[in-house]
Amino acid sequence: MTNAILKEKLTQQNLKLIRRKRFQMRLLENWWVVAVLILGIYVGLPISAPFLMKAGLNGPANGIYTTYSFMCHQFAFRSIFLFGDQTVYPRAETGTNLITFEEEAAKSKAFEEVYLKQRAKENEFSGEFSTAEYGEWSRTLQFAARSFQGDEVFGYKMALCQRDIAIYAAMVVAGIFYGLFRRRIRPAPLWLYVMLGLAPIGLDGFSQLLGYPPFSLWEPRETQPFFRILTGTLFGVMNVWVAFPYINISMQESAKQIRRALKRIDDEIAKLG
Repeated sequence: MTNAILKEKLTQQNLKLIRRKRFQMRLLENWWVVAVLILGIYVGLPISAPFLMKAGLNGPANGIYTTYSFMCHQFAFRSIFLFGDQTVYPRAETGTNLITFEEEAAKSKAFEEVYLKQRAKENEFSGEFSTAEYGEWSRTLQFAARSFQGDEVFGYKMALCQRDIAIYAAMVVAGIFYGLFRRRIRPAPLWLYVMLGLAPIGLDGFSQLLGYPPFSLWEPRETQPFFRILTGTLFGVMNVWVAFPYINISMQESAKQIRRALKRIDDEIAKLG
């Protein structure tokens, strides 16, 4: 093999390596776009479920509901609905002026069907069925509210609860904002993350959780939808404010290393020339 052929072969190999390194560098420099896209897909799919149900595409919608059931309780009384009388149906004990879940469920034959199937499995109630049972906190109600996807009366629920939708939607919006102004944004201090991100969602969520069986530490309480969405939004925004700047520092350092590697490759090509 002559020197000219060897140089040509080495040059071609280096050019392929340069293209690969440049692609890696662009990916590292724009990592936040990938992160926002992944978050957008994650929150977009559960939002699409009620649209699919309304369009009669029950198969794809059921696939989304089933997949996200591993990530969320999906209780109907803590979900966001589309194409119904309201977007949310809180329990009566929340004290809002909205139509309550119990009232709307009493009008829904579809929910009654789901409830009665679950009632037969759980054996929690004896005697004839009454819609007054919807006002109790029971395993039957929990599993029925989880399984129920919606109907023409309720509308159709998103595949994540109100709080989870707020968390991931807020992360998408905050992620885009961060990407546009990332050179000016520093990581949020830990105390601020705890105060605005963790404390509200922790206090709201655990004070509610510990009031219900099997804990029953105090009288059960249901959070109003506004507070679920507010605490979820704060948590999502603070997650981005804390995590994204640190991720960006790491990504930019990796990009610098690739630039140095590209410089060495360019020097080698120049020597071959």
